[in-house]
Amino acid sequence: MDKSLLKLLPYTKPYKSHIIWNVVYNVLYALFSTISMLTLLPVLEVLFGKTKAVLAKPVYTGIGDIKQFGTDYMYFQISSLTKDNSIQVALLFVVLMVITTFLLKNLFNYLASHHIMHLKNGVLRDLRKSMYNKIIELPISYYSEKRKGDIMARMLGDVNEVQNSFFSILELVVKEPLTIIFALATMFIISTKLTLFVLIFMPISGWIISKLAKNLRAKSLEAQKESGFLISIVDETLGGLKVIKSYNAEPNFKNRFDDSVTRLLNLTNSIGSRNNLATPLSEFLGVTTIAVLLFYGGNLVLIEKTLDGSAFIVYLTLAFNILTPAKAISKASYSVKNGLAAAERVFEVLEVENEITSKENAIVKNTFESDITIKNINFKYEDENVLKDFSLQVKKGQTVALVGQSGSGKSTIANLLTRFYDVNEGTITIDGTNIQDMNLQSLRGLMGLVTQDSILFNDTIKANISIGKLDATDDEIVEALKIANAYEFVNELPKGIHTNIGDSGNKLSGGQKQRLSIARAVLKNPPIMILDEATSALDTESEKFVQVALENMMQNRTSIVIAHRLSTIQKADTIIVMQKGKIVEQGNHDELIALNGMYNKLVNLQSFE
Repeated sequence: MDKSLLKLLPYTKPYKSHIIWNVVYNVLYALFSTISMLTLLPVLEVLFGKTKAVLAKPVYTGIGDIKQFGTDYMYFQISSLTKDNSIQVALLFVVLMVITTFLLKNLFNYLASHHIMHLKNGVLRDLRKSMYNKIIELPISYYSEKRKGDIMARMLGDVNEVQNSFFSILELVVKEPLTIIFALATMFIISTKLTLFVLIFMPISGWIISKLAKNLRAKSLEAQKESGFLISIVDETLGGLKVIKSYNAEPNFKNRFDDSVTRLLNLTNSIGSRNNLATPLSEFLGVTTIAVLLFYGGNLVLIEKTLDGSAFIVYLTLAFNILTPAKAISKASYSVKNGLAAAERVFEVLEVENEITSKENAIVKNTFESDITIKNINFKYEDENVLKDFSLQVKKGQTVALVGQSGSGKSTIANLLTRFYDVNEGTITIDGTNIQDMNLQSLRGLMGLVTQDSILFNDTIKANISIGKLDATDDEIVEALKIANAYEFVNELPKGIHTNIGDSGNKLSGGQKQRLSIARAVLKNPPIMILDEATSALDTESEKFVQVALENMMQNRTSIVIAHRLSTIQKADTIIVMQKGKIVEQGNHDELIALNGMYNKLVNLQSFE
């Protein structure tokens, strides 16, 4: 059994009853599919006046005599009806028998479809939930190497493909094969010679169809990867539209998109051509078999006279009845190839190991008592160390600022404190407890983070601010907005805190967005605040508003401020000057100016600017 199929089985367990009922109803459908064809025989016999008079009720003597018993029993019923009534009553009886069997056949087909619908939709929901849970749990480092569009394609397109294709397997192993088996068994009973003749052609048809399906899975996998790349281009285009337009880069992006769409077109056309060929080819091979049957069977009826004409017509309807499931099997086998390729991509994400998790019996810590200690840490994103033997202590209530040129490792400290990444060597402790021994949620519960990029969601101001405290009242939100120096502009909006701010908060200015980010951190009210270049993207006027907000927020808190603009950190208790992952100077503003070293040089450069 395919590995992807085995991995999917646990998702079907909650829907076991639906699988069982689907199988039961498919068995009944297959059985009545054959019986419904057989009921045409008495109709033909009555119409052609070939019914035999059987007055004694036949006795069943065993499986070897089933054909004779069935025929005699049917004639017995017709004879009983025509004994005291006209032939029309017998005709009505056999017609009603045909209607009843066809009704039951279609009823069982509906019930089987009903249960597989619940199975497919339930597994789709559970797979999507698993994918989303995995996506949200995986560390930030995973997404630094992956395209967002590809992840989206896996979660939406590939999961849908699994739903649409994979459950064709139930049709492949139950419904269609049983329909063929029951039909063939009945055909054997009618004429062994003819059926053996049919069985010579079936393996040949199967071999031809399997040859066409070759390499379909590999092409499907390639097409799904290309689809992910295509979604990535769209995602990047929408995210960077201002840059694309301002640099007149539209032709470049159009070319990238056109190339990807063309590659996808060629792949899907190639896959589609094979898929489209499956049905007509299987039908043609089936009709060819029927045509040969007509010739060979016609000889048995007309020349050898070993087969009755009515039985031969029913035999042909049974042979035609095999064509539909045979076509469905060939089509489903193609779909399963697509499903296997899609499942491979889905489980590739689901099986990624999350290295940043809470340990078993991790320490839950809800208070901050004394200090944060960073001791002899080394860290690298790829090959070269970003931090080298770095040590720092931040005492409770202190404001410590980290400054330095771009690439000196300042923001990496924020990433390590929040465990977006884990250190390669050394330790980070809070009140003497290694953060890797702490419960991840409780660690992050101690911290508020305000980044350079104001990350807001397409929702109301209230929903954005209360993301860390969902039960916050309107009064608490207003208080947080006042501390963040944002209440004035929010109060002027048409719906106040219930105003929707658009995608990524694009209805607001940069300074307004940043003040909402600060309000969000204020409302959370954590004992440790990390500000990662919170004012570097703002103009001078916005910076003044935001700086007031930051000062309000940092009162009576332990703060680690990563700053590019030195004007924002002059009041810090300790300023750490970093270069190439190491501390080169530390002290307060006045002490560092007096040193006349790198900090003084940075201040002078910014003053000159």
